[in-house]
Amino acid sequence: MKKTLLIPALLLLAVSATAQTTPAQTTPAQTTPAQTAPAPTKNPVSSALRDILPGRQKNTIAAVEAMPADKFNYKPSADQMTFGHLVAHMVEANYAVCSGAAAVTAPKVEEVKETDTKDKLVAALKASFDFCADALSKMDDSKLGEMIAGMGPQPLSRARFALGIASNWADHYAEAAMYLRLNGVLPPTAKK
Repeated sequence: MKKTLLIPALLLLAVSATAQTTPAQTTPAQTTPAQTAPAPTKNPVSSALRDILPGRQKNTIAAVEAMPADKFNYKPSADQMTFGHLVAHMVEANYAVCSGAAAVTAPKVEEVKETDTKDKLVAALKASFDFCADALSKMDDSKLGEMIAGMGPQPLSRARFALGIASNWADHYAEAAMYLRLNGVLPPTAKK
């Protein structure tokens, strides 16, 4: 019976001695740069948009450039838009959402149509991404709560436009990639 009580008593003594050790008696844990939390960013939303823009811009433009010129009138089904319409929509969307999120007035540009040439649509898409880069360079998060005219009857916050930028870029590239694949062309991100 004495042996049965001896083991729990020794464990209790060891736990008690460990608990009484003061912080000055312990060695501080070594921290590595990976364990150190990064400093919070002042403008997390606008900074994130600026960070993702170059990749989205590069891949989307490359996808549009990869589509053969004679396929800009292609649409997967009768109810879907043509590839040219998709590109014209991308141009319009870039101006609208980047302007709305960044509180920067979009320039007056010639409206592109789905029937425009490939060269004209590619140039317009590049210009719209250049506008987004310029607008986002001026953006900070302090105005994200402002309500402005939306695409429909209800006003939207600038934050909603910022979310629209990220989702539009992803959606538009995915659509372009689908159109490319349906035409036997490998999308830019699939070539990596």
